[in-house]
Amino acid sequence: MPVEPSDAPTGTGRIPRGYWCECWTKAVTGRTGGPVLLASFGACSAAQADRWVAVALRTISPVLDADASDEAWTWLYEDRIETRRALLRGEPCSVTITHANTRITWAIRPVLFLPFAHRQDGELPPCAYAFKPGAAD
Repeated sequence: MPVEPSDAPTGTGRIPRGYWCECWTKAVTGRTGGPVLLASFGACSAAQADRWVAVALRTISPVLDADASDEAWTWLYEDRIETRRALLRGEPCSVTITHANTRITWAIRPVLFLPFAHRQDGELPPCAYAFKPGAAD
């Protein structure tokens, strides 16, 4: 049985549990190089995590080649429930389709979302305003 966020104890409160979702692409032939991260998302529930993948697959399915489209719709209508069950058991999951020369993988894994230090409700901590993009270059 999954542990609800309110059941995750910490020294001063509760640590919310959730799912970290990523979408990666990789050329399977021709080009060299590693995978490229296209998107990431922090989901609060297994349902929200697998819905993120489902929306992406439904959105891109009209432009996929026939084999990739079949892979997408097979997951949507047959394999999605197994993904949800695995996530509820606390197991990481992935969904992969191959379109032309590109492999697209959605990876989902259970995580603990640690709160920002000194965060009060919706306000960011003071250190967030000191961040300057590209300053570490």
